Amino acid sequence: MNLYQRALKDSIDITARYFNREYILFRYNPLTAFSGIIPFLPYRQFRKNVLMDLKNKPDNVSIIPIGLYYIPTDRQYKGLGDKFFRKAEKTVIEKKIPFDIIHAHFTWPQGFAGARFKEKTNLPFVVTAHGYDIYSLPFKDEEWKRKIEYVLNRADHIITVSRSNLACIKKLDVTVPVTVIPNGFGKDLFTPRNATDCRVALGLPLDKKILLTVGNLELVKGQKYLVEAVKKIVRERKDILCVIIGDGSEGRALEKMIRSFDLEQYIILAGRKSHGEIPLWMNACDLFVLPSLNEGNPTVMFEAFGCGKPFIGTTVGGMPEVITSDRYGMLVKPGDTDELAEKILMALDCEWNREEILTYSEKFTWENIVKQILGVYTKVSGGR
Repeated sequence: MNLYQRALKDSIDITARYFNREYILFRYNPLTAFSGIIPFLPYRQFRKNVLMDLKNKPDNVSIIPIGLYYIPTDRQYKGLGDKFFRKAEKTVIEKKIPFDIIHAHFTWPQGFAGARFKEKTNLPFVVTAHGYDIYSLPFKDEEWKRKIEYVLNRADHIITVSRSNLACIKKLDVTVPVTVIPNGFGKDLFTPRNATDCRVALGLPLDKKILLTVGNLELVKGQKYLVEAVKKIVRERKDILCVIIGDGSEGRALEKMIRSFDLEQYIILAGRKSHGEIPLWMNACDLFVLPSLNEGNPTVMFEAFGCGKPFIGTTVGGMPEVITSDRYGMLVKPGDTDELAEKILMALDCEWNREEILTYSEKFTWENIVKQILGVYTKVSGGR
Protein backbone atom coordinates (compact mmCIF):
# COMPACT_ATOMS: atom_id res chain seq x y z
CA MET A 1 0.00 0.00 0.00
CA ASN A 2 1.05 3.64 -0.22
CA LEU A 3 -0.89 5.01 2.74
CA TYR A 4 -1.07 4.16 6.43
CA GLN A 5 -3.20 6.92 7.83
CA ARG A 6 -6.84 7.95 8.13
CA ALA A 7 -9.25 5.47 6.49
CA LEU A 8 -6.75 2.78 5.51
CA LYS A 9 -5.01 2.89 8.87
CA ASP A 10 -8.33 2.61 10.70
CA SER A 11 -9.50 -0.37 8.65
CA ILE A 12 -6.14 -2.16 8.88
CA ASP A 13 -5.86 -1.62 12.63
CA ILE A 14 -9.33 -3.06 13.24
CA THR A 15 -8.74 -5.97 10.82
CA ALA A 16 -5.58 -6.79 12.80
CA ARG A 17 -7.77 -7.88 15.73
CA TYR A 18 -8.68 -10.98 13.70
CA PHE A 19 -5.15 -12.00 12.63
CA ASN A 20 -1.96 -13.07 14.34
CA ARG A 21 0.00 -10.51 12.32
CA GLU A 22 -0.42 -8.08 9.44
CA TYR A 23 2.57 -7.07 7.32
CA ILE A 24 2.20 -3.78 5.45
CA LEU A 25 4.58 -3.28 2.55
CA PHE A 26 4.46 0.50 2.42
CA ARG A 27 5.47 2.20 -0.85
CA TYR A 28 6.83 5.74 -0.82
CA ASN A 29 8.97 7.99 -3.02
CA PRO A 30 12.12 9.22 -1.23
CA LEU A 31 12.33 12.14 -3.68
CA THR A 32 9.35 13.75 -1.93
CA ALA A 33 11.78 14.81 0.79
CA PHE A 34 12.86 17.48 -1.72
CA SER A 35 9.35 18.67 -2.58
CA GLY A 36 9.10 22.44 -2.42
CA ILE A 37 12.76 22.64 -3.45
CA ILE A 38 12.62 20.90 -6.84
CA PRO A 39 9.48 22.17 -8.67
CA PHE A 40 8.43 19.04 -10.59
CA LEU A 41 8.51 16.70 -7.58
CA PRO A 42 5.30 15.54 -5.84
CA TYR A 43 3.92 17.88 -3.21
CA ARG A 44 4.88 17.47 0.44
CA GLN A 45 1.64 15.69 1.38
CA PHE A 46 3.23 12.62 -0.26
CA ARG A 47 6.22 12.54 2.09
CA LYS A 48 6.67 9.31 4.04
CA ASN A 49 6.13 10.91 7.46
CA VAL A 50 2.83 12.39 6.23
CA LEU A 51 1.56 9.21 4.59
CA MET A 52 2.48 6.98 7.54
CA ASP A 53 0.81 7.57 10.92
CA LEU A 54 2.30 5.19 13.50
CA LYS A 55 0.36 6.60 16.45
CA ASN A 56 -1.49 3.84 18.36
CA LYS A 57 -0.40 1.22 15.85
CA PRO A 58 -1.37 -2.28 17.04
CA ASP A 59 1.57 -4.42 18.13
CA ASN A 60 0.76 -7.09 15.55
CA VAL A 61 0.90 -4.67 12.61
CA SER A 62 4.35 -4.43 11.02
CA ILE A 63 5.00 -1.50 8.67
CA ILE A 64 7.83 -2.14 6.21
CA PRO A 65 8.70 0.95 4.11
CA ILE A 66 9.84 0.36 0.53
CA GLY A 67 11.34 3.38 -1.19
CA LEU A 68 10.88 3.71 -4.96
CA TYR A 69 12.57 6.60 -6.71
CA TYR A 70 10.60 7.97 -9.65
CA ILE A 71 9.60 11.24 -11.30
CA PRO A 72 5.80 11.74 -11.33
CA THR A 73 5.27 11.26 -15.04
CA ASP A 74 2.83 8.85 -16.67
CA ARG A 75 5.63 6.81 -18.22
CA GLN A 76 7.50 6.36 -14.95
CA TYR A 77 4.28 5.60 -13.07
CA LYS A 78 3.49 2.84 -15.57
CA GLY A 79 6.81 1.24 -14.70
CA LEU A 80 6.19 1.22 -10.97
CA GLY A 81 4.28 -2.06 -10.88
CA ASP A 82 7.21 -4.30 -11.74
CA LYS A 83 9.62 -2.09 -9.80
CA PHE A 84 7.52 -2.34 -6.65
CA PHE A 85 7.06 -6.11 -6.98
CA ARG A 86 10.80 -6.76 -7.35
CA LYS A 87 11.63 -4.80 -4.20
CA ALA A 88 8.65 -6.23 -2.31
CA GLU A 89 9.60 -9.80 -3.22
CA LYS A 90 13.19 -9.20 -2.16
CA THR A 91 11.96 -7.79 1.16
CA VAL A 92 9.65 -10.76 1.79
CA ILE A 93 12.49 -13.21 1.11
CA GLU A 94 15.11 -11.36 3.17
CA LYS A 95 12.82 -10.84 6.16
CA LYS A 96 11.25 -14.31 5.83
CA ILE A 97 7.75 -12.84 6.02
CA PRO A 98 5.02 -15.50 6.25
CA PHE A 99 1.56 -14.71 4.90
CA ASP A 100 -1.68 -16.48 4.03
CA ILE A 101 -3.73 -13.78 2.25
CA ILE A 102 -2.58 -11.00 -0.09
CA HIS A 103 -4.63 -7.78 0.00
CA ALA A 104 -3.54 -4.92 -2.26
CA HIS A 105 -5.03 -1.48 -1.74
CA PHE A 106 -5.25 0.41 -5.06
CA THR A 107 -4.97 -1.39 -8.36
CA TRP A 108 -1.62 0.23 -9.26
CA PRO A 109 1.17 -0.35 -8.47
CA GLN A 110 0.24 -2.25 -5.30
CA GLY A 111 -2.32 -4.32 -7.21
CA PHE A 112 0.29 -5.36 -9.76
CA ALA A 113 2.63 -6.51 -7.00
CA GLY A 114 -0.25 -8.44 -5.43
CA ALA A 115 -1.02 -10.10 -8.77
CA ARG A 116 2.61 -11.19 -9.18
CA PHE A 117 2.70 -12.56 -5.62
CA LYS A 118 -0.48 -14.48 -6.47
CA GLU A 119 1.24 -16.03 -9.48
CA LYS A 120 4.30 -16.95 -7.41
CA THR A 121 2.51 -18.34 -4.34
CA ASN A 122 -1.02 -19.24 -5.47
CA LEU A 123 -2.28 -17.75 -2.19
CA PRO A 124 -5.65 -15.93 -2.07
CA PHE A 125 -5.40 -12.42 -3.53
CA VAL A 126 -7.85 -9.57 -2.91
CA VAL A 127 -7.51 -6.12 -4.49
CA THR A 128 -9.41 -3.01 -3.47
CA ALA A 129 -10.08 -0.41 -6.18
CA HIS A 130 -10.49 2.84 -4.29
CA GLY A 131 -10.87 5.78 -6.65
CA TYR A 132 -8.70 7.25 -9.41
CA ASP A 133 -7.08 3.83 -9.81
CA ILE A 134 -10.33 2.49 -11.26
CA TYR A 135 -12.36 5.48 -12.52
CA SER A 136 -9.39 7.12 -14.24
CA LEU A 137 -6.28 4.98 -14.85
CA PRO A 138 -7.76 2.18 -17.00
CA PHE A 139 -9.44 4.70 -19.29
CA LYS A 140 -6.39 6.89 -19.96
CA ASP A 141 -5.07 4.72 -22.81
CA GLU A 142 -4.94 1.10 -24.00
CA GLU A 143 -1.72 0.33 -22.14
CA TRP A 144 -3.26 1.37 -18.83
CA LYS A 145 -6.39 -0.62 -19.64
CA ARG A 146 -4.35 -3.79 -20.21
CA LYS A 147 -2.38 -3.26 -17.00
CA ILE A 148 -5.42 -2.76 -14.78
CA GLU A 149 -7.33 -5.63 -16.42
CA TYR A 150 -4.32 -7.89 -15.77
CA VAL A 151 -4.37 -6.97 -12.08
CA LEU A 152 -8.11 -7.40 -11.64
CA ASN A 153 -8.24 -10.72 -13.47
CA ARG A 154 -5.47 -12.20 -11.31
CA ALA A 155 -7.45 -11.47 -8.13
CA ASP A 156 -9.66 -14.03 -6.42
CA HIS A 157 -12.00 -11.21 -5.42
CA ILE A 158 -12.26 -7.46 -6.04
CA ILE A 159 -13.48 -4.97 -3.47
CA THR A 160 -14.49 -1.47 -4.51
CA VAL A 161 -15.92 1.35 -2.45
CA SER A 162 -18.92 2.45 -4.53
CA ARG A 163 -21.38 1.32 -7.16
CA SER A 164 -20.00 4.14 -9.30
CA ASN A 165 -16.62 2.38 -9.23
CA LEU A 166 -18.35 -0.93 -9.96
CA ALA A 167 -19.79 0.60 -13.13
CA CYS A 168 -16.23 1.44 -14.22
CA ILE A 169 -15.08 -2.15 -13.57
CA LYS A 170 -17.97 -3.44 -15.69
CA LYS A 171 -16.63 -1.45 -18.64
CA LEU A 172 -13.45 -3.54 -18.53
CA ASP A 173 -12.84 -7.13 -19.61
CA VAL A 174 -12.93 -8.54 -16.06
CA THR A 175 -14.57 -11.78 -14.91
CA VAL A 176 -13.61 -11.79 -11.22
CA PRO A 177 -16.41 -11.33 -8.63
CA VAL A 178 -16.72 -7.85 -7.14
CA THR A 179 -18.14 -6.75 -3.80
CA VAL A 180 -18.98 -3.11 -3.08
CA ILE A 181 -17.91 -2.24 0.46
CA PRO A 182 -17.99 1.49 1.32
CA ASN A 183 -15.40 3.33 3.34
CA GLY A 184 -16.07 3.93 7.01
CA PHE A 185 -14.96 5.96 9.98
CA GLY A 186 -13.42 5.41 13.40
CA LYS A 187 -16.16 5.84 15.97
CA ASP A 188 -13.68 6.23 18.84
CA LEU A 189 -12.30 9.40 17.25
CA PHE A 190 -15.21 10.82 15.27
CA THR A 191 -17.88 11.26 17.87
CA PRO A 192 -20.05 14.25 18.90
CA ARG A 193 -18.52 16.93 21.10
CA ASN A 194 -19.75 20.26 22.39
CA ALA A 195 -19.46 22.74 19.49
CA THR A 196 -18.82 25.75 21.75
CA ASP A 197 -15.99 23.98 23.57
CA CYS A 198 -14.41 23.01 20.25
CA ARG A 199 -14.63 26.54 18.90
CA VAL A 200 -13.08 27.98 22.04
CA ALA A 201 -10.25 25.44 21.85
CA LEU A 202 -9.59 26.35 18.20
CA GLY A 203 -10.02 30.10 18.61
CA LEU A 204 -12.99 30.16 16.24
CA PRO A 205 -15.82 32.70 16.55
CA LEU A 206 -18.96 31.71 18.45
CA ASP A 207 -21.28 34.00 16.48
CA LYS A 208 -20.61 32.65 12.97
CA LYS A 209 -22.00 29.82 10.88
CA ILE A 210 -18.95 27.73 10.09
CA LEU A 211 -18.45 25.75 6.88
CA LEU A 212 -15.68 23.15 6.85
CA THR A 213 -13.94 21.21 4.10
CA VAL A 214 -11.00 18.83 4.52
CA GLY A 215 -8.83 17.45 1.71
CA ASN A 216 -5.68 17.87 -0.32
CA LEU A 217 -5.63 21.21 -2.11
CA GLU A 218 -5.78 19.74 -5.61
CA LEU A 219 -7.93 20.59 -8.63
CA VAL A 220 -9.99 17.40 -8.31
CA LYS A 221 -11.12 18.38 -4.79
CA GLY A 222 -12.82 21.50 -6.17
CA GLN A 223 -11.99 23.98 -3.38
CA LYS A 224 -11.96 26.82 -5.91
CA TYR A 225 -15.69 26.27 -6.46
CA LEU A 226 -16.28 26.58 -2.73
CA VAL A 227 -14.37 29.88 -2.69
CA GLU A 228 -16.48 31.12 -5.59
CA ALA A 229 -19.63 29.97 -3.77
CA VAL A 230 -18.64 31.84 -0.62
CA LYS A 231 -18.27 34.99 -2.72
CA LYS A 232 -21.94 34.58 -3.70
CA ILE A 233 -23.09 33.60 -0.19
CA VAL A 234 -21.70 36.70 1.51
CA ARG A 235 -23.93 38.82 -0.69
CA GLU A 236 -26.84 37.20 1.19
CA ARG A 237 -25.42 36.87 4.70
CA LYS A 238 -22.25 38.00 6.42
CA ASP A 239 -22.32 35.67 9.44
CA ILE A 240 -20.31 32.85 7.87
CA LEU A 241 -16.75 31.56 8.08
CA CYS A 242 -15.41 28.90 5.71
CA VAL A 243 -12.46 26.84 6.96
CA ILE A 244 -10.42 24.94 4.37
CA ILE A 245 -8.10 22.29 5.85
CA GLY A 246 -5.35 20.69 3.78
CA ASP A 247 -2.35 21.55 1.65
CA GLY A 248 -1.33 20.81 -1.89
CA SER A 249 -0.42 22.22 -5.28
CA GLU A 250 -3.46 24.55 -5.42
CA GLY A 251 -2.67 26.32 -2.14
CA ARG A 252 -1.15 29.45 -3.65
CA ALA A 253 -3.85 29.74 -6.31
CA LEU A 254 -6.53 29.57 -3.60
CA GLU A 255 -4.75 32.23 -1.52
CA LYS A 256 -4.65 34.52 -4.55
CA MET A 257 -8.33 33.88 -5.33
CA ILE A 258 -9.39 34.64 -1.75
CA ARG A 259 -7.46 37.93 -1.81
CA SER A 260 -8.79 38.92 -5.23
CA PHE A 261 -12.38 38.31 -4.02
CA ASP A 262 -11.68 40.23 -0.79
CA LEU A 263 -12.79 37.23 1.25
CA GLU A 264 -10.01 37.15 3.87
CA GLN A 265 -12.50 37.67 6.71
CA TYR A 266 -14.77 34.89 5.43
CA ILE A 267 -12.32 32.12 4.45
CA ILE A 268 -9.45 30.60 6.42
CA LEU A 269 -6.82 28.37 4.81
CA ALA A 270 -5.94 26.41 7.93
CA GLY A 271 -3.27 24.17 6.39
CA ARG A 272 -2.78 20.46 7.03
CA LYS A 273 -4.01 19.03 10.31
CA SER A 274 -3.31 15.65 11.85
CA HIS A 275 -5.99 12.98 11.77
CA GLY A 276 -6.44 13.37 15.53
CA GLU A 277 -7.18 17.08 15.19
CA ILE A 278 -9.89 16.76 12.53
CA PRO A 279 -12.74 15.75 14.91
CA LEU A 280 -12.24 18.99 16.84
CA TRP A 281 -12.74 21.02 13.63
CA MET A 282 -15.68 18.88 12.52
CA ASN A 283 -17.47 19.33 15.81
CA ALA A 284 -16.86 23.07 15.66
CA CYS A 285 -18.58 23.46 12.27
CA ASP A 286 -22.23 23.75 11.31
CA LEU A 287 -21.90 22.18 7.89
CA PHE A 288 -19.34 20.01 6.10
CA VAL A 289 -18.84 20.72 2.38
CA LEU A 290 -16.95 18.59 -0.17
CA PRO A 291 -17.05 20.15 -3.68
CA SER A 292 -15.04 17.38 -5.42
CA LEU A 293 -15.03 16.91 -9.17
CA ASN A 294 -14.43 13.18 -8.72
CA GLU A 295 -14.26 10.72 -5.82
CA GLY A 296 -14.33 7.07 -4.92
CA ASN A 297 -16.26 7.21 -1.65
CA PRO A 298 -14.87 9.99 0.56
CA THR A 299 -14.02 9.02 4.13
CA VAL A 300 -14.64 12.57 5.36
CA MET A 301 -18.33 12.15 4.55
CA PHE A 302 -18.65 9.30 7.05
CA GLU A 303 -16.49 11.12 9.59
CA ALA A 304 -18.77 14.15 9.39
CA PHE A 305 -21.78 11.90 9.99
CA GLY A 306 -19.98 10.42 12.99
CA CYS A 307 -19.84 13.92 14.48
CA GLY A 308 -23.54 14.46 13.68
CA LYS A 309 -22.86 17.02 10.95
CA PRO A 310 -24.87 17.44 7.72
CA PHE A 311 -22.91 17.01 4.49
CA ILE A 312 -22.99 18.97 1.24
CA GLY A 313 -21.32 17.02 -1.57
CA THR A 314 -21.37 16.52 -5.32
CA THR A 315 -23.04 13.93 -7.52
CA VAL A 316 -19.83 11.95 -8.10
CA GLY A 317 -18.46 8.63 -6.90
CA GLY A 318 -20.24 7.07 -3.97
CA MET A 319 -21.74 10.26 -2.55
CA PRO A 320 -25.17 9.81 -4.20
CA GLU A 321 -25.22 6.25 -2.84
CA VAL A 322 -24.86 7.54 0.72
CA ILE A 323 -26.71 10.88 0.65
CA THR A 324 -30.00 9.13 -0.08
CA SER A 325 -32.13 11.56 1.92
CA ASP A 326 -32.10 15.30 2.54
CA ARG A 327 -32.17 14.42 6.23
CA TYR A 328 -28.42 13.73 5.98
CA GLY A 329 -27.28 16.34 3.48
CA MET A 330 -27.59 17.69 -0.03
CA LEU A 331 -25.90 17.12 -3.38
CA VAL A 332 -24.97 19.47 -6.21
CA LYS A 333 -23.53 19.03 -9.68
CA PRO A 334 -19.72 19.15 -9.63
CA GLY A 335 -18.30 22.50 -10.68
CA ASP A 336 -21.67 24.29 -10.40
CA THR A 337 -20.86 27.29 -8.21
CA ASP A 338 -24.38 28.73 -8.32
CA GLU A 339 -26.01 25.50 -7.15
CA LEU A 340 -23.34 25.01 -4.49
CA ALA A 341 -23.99 28.48 -3.06
CA GLU A 342 -27.74 27.91 -3.19
CA LYS A 343 -27.59 24.56 -1.37
CA ILE A 344 -25.24 25.89 1.29
CA LEU A 345 -27.62 28.78 1.98
CA MET A 346 -30.51 26.32 2.22
CA ALA A 347 -28.54 24.03 4.52
CA LEU A 348 -27.59 26.89 6.84
CA ASP A 349 -31.30 27.64 7.34
CA CYS A 350 -32.26 23.99 7.97
CA GLU A 351 -32.98 22.51 11.38
CA TRP A 352 -30.86 19.37 11.15
CA ASN A 353 -31.62 16.41 13.40
CA ARG A 354 -28.22 15.46 14.79
CA GLU A 355 -29.49 12.26 16.42
CA GLU A 356 -30.90 11.03 13.10
CA ILE A 357 -27.56 11.68 11.37
CA LEU A 358 -25.71 9.86 14.17
CA THR A 359 -28.04 6.87 13.91
CA TYR A 360 -27.44 6.70 10.15
CA SER A 361 -23.68 6.86 10.69
CA GLU A 362 -23.67 3.61 12.68
CA LYS A 363 -23.79 1.44 9.55
CA PHE A 364 -20.51 3.02 8.41
CA THR A 365 -18.34 2.45 11.48
CA TRP A 366 -15.16 0.57 10.67
CA GLU A 367 -16.21 -2.15 13.07
CA ASN A 368 -19.19 -2.88 10.79
CA ILE A 369 -17.33 -2.33 7.50
CA VAL A 370 -14.46 -4.64 8.51
CA LYS A 371 -16.94 -7.48 9.05
CA GLN A 372 -17.75 -7.26 5.34
CA ILE A 373 -14.04 -7.31 4.42
CA LEU A 374 -13.52 -10.37 6.63
CA GLY A 375 -16.40 -12.01 4.77
CA VAL A 376 -14.45 -11.61 1.52
CA TYR A 377 -11.34 -13.10 3.16
CA THR A 378 -13.40 -16.10 4.26
CA LYS A 379 -14.70 -16.62 0.70
CA VAL A 380 -11.27 -16.53 -0.96
CA SER A 381 -9.64 -18.74 1.68
CA GLY A 382 -12.30 -21.44 1.36
CA GLY A 383 -13.96 -20.73 4.70
CA ARG A 384 -10.78 -21.10 6.77
